[in-house]
Amino acid sequence: MASEGDPRVLFVMNLVLSAVFGTAILWGLDFIGLAAFSVRNAAVATLVLMALTGIVIRLL
Repeated sequence: MASEGDPRVLFVMNLVLSAVFGTAILWGLDFIGLAAFSVRNAAVATLVLMALTGIVIRLL
């Protein structure tokens, strides 16, 4: 029997990794002049990545 892990740990891991990845993407877009780097944009990027991760996980 395979364990899927504690959902709270998975949520926090998803939050942290999405925040890091979203911030890195946003920083790169700001660096090339396509988007402004702000806390609000970073939060939106984090939420979008978390939602996409949830969708992809449920499809697999």
